[in-house]
Amino acid sequence: MNIGEKITYYRKKKNYSVNKLANLAGISQSYLRDIELGNKNPTIEFLSYICEALNISLKDFFDDDTSSLLDDPLICRIYQLSPKQKDALLTFLNTLMPSDN
Repeated sequence: MNIGEKITYYRKKKNYSVNKLANLAGISQSYLRDIELGNKNPTIEFLSYICEALNISLKDFFDDDTSSLLDDPLICRIYQLSPKQKDALLTFLNTLMPSDN
């Protein structure tokens, strides 16, 4: 999992929007979005702000406790998809498994 994917993982785990995390970390929403999409790499300083906003240490961020997910071939393939392909997959899954809401 790359840095952007990890930030997205921890952000979603906290149920934070991009806007909320950006505000808590003191960075712009567009910069955070670029990091999450892999278009930019944060400096260690900005990454520490993000981790602080997520209430995790840099050590925990870099520990590979989420790497066990990548042992599953299906999950591994999903991580390799482009954002557009992930949207298409989600649409497909929603037609297979409609929510009960």
